Amino acid sequence: MPSVFEGLDSDAYVPHALHASERAWPETNCYVDLWIEVLNVLRLPAEAMLAFTLTQDFEGDQFTFFKVPLEDLEALYGIRCTELAIYDRLERHVATQIARGRLCLVEMDSFFMPDTAGIGYRREHGKTTVAINRLDIERRELDYFHNGGFFRLGGEDFEGLFALNLTADDAPFLPYTEFARFPERLPDIDQQRKTARRLLGVHFGRRPRANPIRAFAEIFPAQVEAIAERPFGFFHKYAFNTLRQLGANFELAASHLDWLAEDFATASVEARRISDAAKSVQFQLARAITRRKFEPLQTALDPAADAWDALMADLKGQA
Repeated sequence: MPSVFEGLDSDAYVPHALHASERAWPETNCYVDLWIEVLNVLRLPAEAMLAFTLTQDFEGDQFTFFKVPLEDLEALYGIRCTELAIYDRLERHVATQIARGRLCLVEMDSFFMPDTAGIGYRREHGKTTVAINRLDIERRELDYFHNGGFFRLGGEDFEGLFALNLTADDAPFLPYTEFARFPERLPDIDQQRKTARRLLGVHFGRRPRANPIRAFAEIFPAQVEAIAERPFGFFHKYAFNTLRQLGANFELAASHLDWLAEDFATASVEARRISDAAKSVQFQLARAITRRKFEPLQTALDPAADAWDALMADLKGQA
């Protein structure tokens, strides 16, 4: 069967360094993570696309689920990504695009994805995005990028993922799907650095006008006190959409600044301070819920908030 990228082996696949186990946040969110790995296969610098991290805000109940803007992918790498209309069986559309060398990004149910074992697989239905490299309908096999790696699934998982057991009386399976078209010639590294530097200025101009971490800190203890009354499993959903998105976002921001130029060394340190503080507070969050002591959380985010101010001040004269 054809593949978008030939010769990939899920057993031998080596993830990008941005997904190294020694990082504070080895995985960020499904959308950004899969693009990191697609660029890894293309031998393109994933660090170049990360200027958008400067725009993360607190949205009242969560931090922005950060995603690389599609226009940035095109500007940096010549990759054009757009929505794919699903009007027939999903697997037929995907097979058509793979045969044309195009990569489909599909919102799937993690309940049927064995790479989420211990989290969602066969335990909980959850929405997540994968990028499909190879699809074999007859053998019921799928090779795909997801989170920080490249995986294969088959059999009942394949059937569940593509809703093959639906009857004519069931609602059709029409997930949101994008497809990526790759350029004949990839831009050179000098052009990528120039474009990335320009995008840093664009996204710095789109940054929140007020410190989003201070906005979060104002309601954080009350949120946690309410969460303590919920089943403990809810803690993981809350932490993922708040502290993990905050910490992972700014660890990627630090990696972007490191890649861009030595001039941003001080800014990179401040971004990493935010990341490290979010990691520390996530542990404090778990203890607070277990012990039902919420007072220490009132100042727990101060180091991260101060680092955000310092980061933006440092970038003001350079971005």
